Amino acid sequence: MSDVQDAFRLACRQHLSMFIDRTFREVSPADRVEISWYLQAVAYHLELCARREIRRLIINIPPRHGKSISASVAFIAWLLGHNPAEKVVGISYASDLALKFARDTKRVMESRWYRAVFPGTRLGGRAAVHDFETTRRGSRYTTSIDGALTGLGGNIFVVDDPNQASDARSAAGRAKVIEWYRDTLVSRANNARQSVIIVVQQRVHVEDLSGHLLESEPGDWVHLNLPAIATRDEAIAIGPDRWHQRRVGDLLDPIRETRETLEQRRRSMTSQIFSAQFQQDPVPEDGEIIKWGWFKRYATSPIIEEGDRFVQSWDTASKAGELNDFSVCTTWFVKGRDYYLLDVWRGRVTFPDLKRQVYALAARWGIDQLLIEDKGSGTQLIAQLEDEDSAGLPRPIARVPKEDKVTRMSAQSVWIEQGHVHIPAEAPWLATFQSEMLQFPSAKHDDQVDSVSQFLMWVTERPETHTFFMFDFHGNRLI
Repeated sequence: MSDVQDAFRLACRQHLSMFIDRTFREVSPADRVEISWYLQAVAYHLELCARREIRRLIINIPPRHGKSISASVAFIAWLLGHNPAEKVVGISYASDLALKFARDTKRVMESRWYRAVFPGTRLGGRAAVHDFETTRRGSRYTTSIDGALTGLGGNIFVVDDPNQASDARSAAGRAKVIEWYRDTLVSRANNARQSVIIVVQQRVHVEDLSGHLLESEPGDWVHLNLPAIATRDEAIAIGPDRWHQRRVGDLLDPIRETRETLEQRRRSMTSQIFSAQFQQDPVPEDGEIIKWGWFKRYATSPIIEEGDRFVQSWDTASKAGELNDFSVCTTWFVKGRDYYLLDVWRGRVTFPDLKRQVYALAARWGIDQLLIEDKGSGTQLIAQLEDEDSAGLPRPIARVPKEDKVTRMSAQSVWIEQGHVHIPAEAPWLATFQSEMLQFPSAKHDDQVDSVSQFLMWVTERPETHTFFMFDFHGNRLI
């Protein structure tokens, strides 16, 4: 055996990126990709999963960039090479796709070069493509979102493209995937404390499985997000103490997808599809109904003059709870026909806490008008505030929504487009606000949108000026 062969086999054992490169040559020689920095990043994060240093991983990456061969073929074969007793489950949205990945994994593990790299791992026992095992009773079980997992268990789960792109607009289809994950997959772990779940997919919708997990379990998941065109500067880990510095505008793989080909793709499909599948951002940067560039930005607070007013607009949820909508209060400073968004409060609270929050925010900003949507818990809130001796609190103005949400926001978007709505250059709530505004009406939540449209509808219907007390931006009365 030559020194070169020894070095190659050692490199494949120690480094998943090298093993991925050899796997491409085995199962897809005509579609081989360079093991560039982004596949090194994918390989490194998968290695951390193998060592249980990461137990929940989401990888979002454009189509045709080697994700499935890397995660569903090479990684699983490499895992069983290091630990032939490991139990791995590979899952995809369709059974034929899942079986292809399983067939490729089996082909790799039966190859001569694999047996030389991992001489201690041999196939034996169960030999079906969808369910094969090693002589050490490790296994790779294959199923689809519609397939069965009942009675079966695993230690590492690789979920590859759980949402089919063609079903992205189907709410029922997206809900089925989330229900399958919650009710079926999670319960199949042999050891819940040591189990690893990896979700690798191109984004297709704000409520696809990646979107659901990142929102509902934000602290549990490591997120390796790889858009085709970088939208921010960031350092991405590609190995122990090794980082790739990515700059805004950098292409993920300029050999596979040049800037010209990406622009051709952008022109050949809707902006929504390109933004989701290639940019891993299910809503275009410009937004659907509201364009982010329409908002004016302010860095310093405007000067308060006589006739200016402070207004709060409340959109309240019907119930508190993880799956219920948020209650939202937007605080506005009205100066003539310019409307400055000062603050956004957003939370899931019980009704007593909601009422306390109304008093607290009104006192903080010294508001002149209080708008509350006359619906659900808002109706009860209006009634109680009217009955109580609410010193320092303006009489609530009940706002009854007359059209659907999309119609209301579409009608008020003209004031944003014409530059009348100003938002701060920086604020802790700004990123969440931006995400919901741009994703509307596809977003999971739209409470901030409702609060904004309610305010704009009210303020543009009342052009007359009023004289009020003046306050500073901490809610202290000036005169």
